[in-house]
Amino acid sequence: MRRLINSFRFACNGIRYAIHTQQNFRIQLFFLAAAVSLGICFQISEIEWIALILTSSLVLILEIVNTSIERLVDFMTSEYHPKAEQVKDTAAGAVLIASIMSVIIGLIIFIPYIF
Repeated sequence: MRRLINSFRFACNGIRYAIHTQQNFRIQLFFLAAAVSLGICFQISEIEWIALILTSSLVLILEIVNTSIERLVDFMTSEYHPKAEQVKDTAAGAVLIASIMSVIIGLIIFIPYIF
């Protein structure tokens, strides 16, 4: 049981680290809060909630993974290396793709309610 509690504590430490150090993570949390507020206001359907929560969660998850990859690369080398740059750029690209997908799904969900 102690190991389980420690696992949750370590995971929460990681989330806190992302909140305190990553501006993009905080921006994404803001947009998640805005989307949830709109979802409540417009009383979106269950399937729309599922899509909203899944895409928003994916963005946040990938942002934390991206942060982990960046920290690991920085730990491994302090010198510039093209492969290190490629690792960081591809991880950031994954976040960008998920963010674009999340915006598109958000538009698909909310435009009918707005117009």
